[in-house]
Amino acid sequence: MDKNDTQQNIARQAALDYHEFPKPGKLEIRPTKPIATPRDLARAYSPGVAEACLEIAANPATATRYTAKRNLVAVISNGTAVLGLGNIGAQASKPVMEEKAVLFKKFAGIDCFDIEVDEADPEALADLICKLEPTFGAVNLEDIKAPDCFIVERICRDCMGIPVFHDDQHGTAIVVAAAAQNALTIARKDPKDVRIVGMGAGAAGVACLSMLNKMGVPIEQITVFDKEGVLHPERTDLAPEQMKFANSPKDVNLKEALKGADMFLGLSGPGLLPAKAVSQMADHPIIFALANPTPEIMPEEARAASNGAMIATGRSDYPNQVNNVLCFPFIFRGALDVEAREINDAMKLACVDAIASLARRTTTAEVGEAYEGEKLTFGAEYLIPKPFDPRLLPTVAVAVAKAAMETGAARRTIDLDHYRHTLEGEVYKSSMIMRRIFEVARQSNRRIVFAEGEDDRVLRAAQAMVEDGVDTPILVGRPDVISQRLERAGLSIKAGQDFDIVNPESDDRYRDYWQSYYDVMKRKGVTPDLAKAVMRTNTTAIAATMVHLGDADSLICGTFGQYHWHLNYVTQMLQTDKLSPIGALSLVILDAGPLFVTDTHVNIEQTPETLARTVIASARHVRRFGLEPRIALCSGSQFGNLDSPSGRVTRAGLAILDQEPRGFEYEGEMHTDAALNPELRERLMPDNRLTGRANVLVYSNTDAAGAARNLLKKRRRWCRSGSYTDGHGQSGTYRNARRDPTRAFEYCRPRRI
Repeated sequence: MDKNDTQQNIARQAALDYHEFPKPGKLEIRPTKPIATPRDLARAYSPGVAEACLEIAANPATATRYTAKRNLVAVISNGTAVLGLGNIGAQASKPVMEEKAVLFKKFAGIDCFDIEVDEADPEALADLICKLEPTFGAVNLEDIKAPDCFIVERICRDCMGIPVFHDDQHGTAIVVAAAAQNALTIARKDPKDVRIVGMGAGAAGVACLSMLNKMGVPIEQITVFDKEGVLHPERTDLAPEQMKFANSPKDVNLKEALKGADMFLGLSGPGLLPAKAVSQMADHPIIFALANPTPEIMPEEARAASNGAMIATGRSDYPNQVNNVLCFPFIFRGALDVEAREINDAMKLACVDAIASLARRTTTAEVGEAYEGEKLTFGAEYLIPKPFDPRLLPTVAVAVAKAAMETGAARRTIDLDHYRHTLEGEVYKSSMIMRRIFEVARQSNRRIVFAEGEDDRVLRAAQAMVEDGVDTPILVGRPDVISQRLERAGLSIKAGQDFDIVNPESDDRYRDYWQSYYDVMKRKGVTPDLAKAVMRTNTTAIAATMVHLGDADSLICGTFGQYHWHLNYVTQMLQTDKLSPIGALSLVILDAGPLFVTDTHVNIEQTPETLARTVIASARHVRRFGLEPRIALCSGSQFGNLDSPSGRVTRAGLAILDQEPRGFEYEGEMHTDAALNPELRERLMPDNRLTGRANVLVYSNTDAAGAARNLLKKRRRWCRSGSYTDGHGQSGTYRNARRDPTRAFEYCRPRRI
């Protein structure tokens, strides 16, 4: 057995293990309501369930209120055309259908049942699917061979009052159309003037060409080939959907058709497009070679044949992967949320425009990290966004919902602005709570200095800041390195025009900066030579000095390195009698609501005085998020039952807080579970001062606070923000990173106001 065979066997076994362990398959069903007591059971089942049944019997539309129907999709296949495997049967298609259901859930929060039907007759299959309408909010047809898929979809669309969508057709078509729209924009070609040659007249091929026709490409300018040759009017083996494109002379061949053509669309087989034919196409040809795993022509060959070619494939290892996951979860999300009767052409075209528009916008930092090393800027190698772009859900679903309402396909009218915010909250778990902070931030125009100006995340944040048009970024870093990394990341911002650079190696302000640093630190062991060295090597110290001198309004630091290392230089230059670090406050987004944890970094061991200041600063900070603080002072002692160090500090801090009215709820000392469980707390101390679940946990040392935060962040994204106060309630945060549903956390850094 050679090395390649060994590697293939290892990969095969790894894939099988993935499907088998720790539990067979990729799906499970979980309840959304508690069934823990006899009362729960009486409501969920007999007799309570009868009330929901009677309501639906009286008014069938209420099924979307009392059942999961509005968020439930059927993924249905008979296994006659599974991926590149062909007709492998219904049962063998189940792993693919399960994965389709997983993708619905992962990308759009949609619940699915995968249904594999052992029925080859298209009319019988359609009849069975139609009878499932009471169960589902929509149907996704999958991997049904052509021309049967046309028949099944046509019957289901005619007979059912819910969306029916054959993803192999329309999902592929929408993504192809979005890529084509952007490619035509780059080539400066009008769809009505474009000539297209298609190879492959199956479900996907016909749907793609139909969508391009709806975009404005005249049907007489589309020539299509299948394995029998060109589609022409005398063919008798074509379905009605295919006959639509049978308008070419029967003796034309592929080479002749491609001469001067603007676009090739392949959904056929490997190696069927000759490089010589590509060289005969129009300037800047659009070549979508989508056969998988081996395309009709490899991108290298196509580019060699025509230097200006814009190329897309179905492969993930090349730019411009045409991946249906860019479409189907999000178009269903929008359709379900307005209870659409169908997915009509207007909704599909809205999806096309939304996907295409995302590629023309700057890529976020999270997407850049997920696809590190790829140039993700609009152009020939970035015609469509990446599947893990978190903006797809709110952008596409809102566009689809809007089109459904405008065309009368929607049974339910929704507020689109509120809907967008809700979807952003689903993708970016901190979106709802952070919105108030962002709105305040937009009201002031500040100069923000980024200490790590060469970091890719910082560069993307600076790009986003420039696009927002509110604040002005200043980057500390070497100009040549910044330029190279901007080019590599495909970012469009330019030094001197969109942002300023402070070069640690050579800057006109160097003398002012080291002298200012020396003046502040000369009685703390810093010599002039050391001050000069610090201003040449320590970017956080440079940024803090800039804020100290008024050359910047705020600073952001800490994309790498230790918290205390950065805090040391920030404190050296910015601490005053009115401005000093109080503590580090972490925000954890839980299903039960937001939870703040402090102090995780600044005060290693709290004193009663620092603990009281931390509580007061936390309350002030939490209110900026639009929340009323309910603060629990946590310790190893529970309401005085232990004379432990943490208990003594907490009790003394509580006494300081009790010296005057505070205007917010606080209580201590208690264990963390008592803080989060009101019933337990009431049993321990019925007259305690907290109402409900605490939303702020304050600990007496960083060991406890950090442990609590770290345990929680394993399960949830978290947002770390530093709290600084000037003694008059002035403090704040600044977002320096966009959010990503596939990443562990997002974070904010302290800013000075």
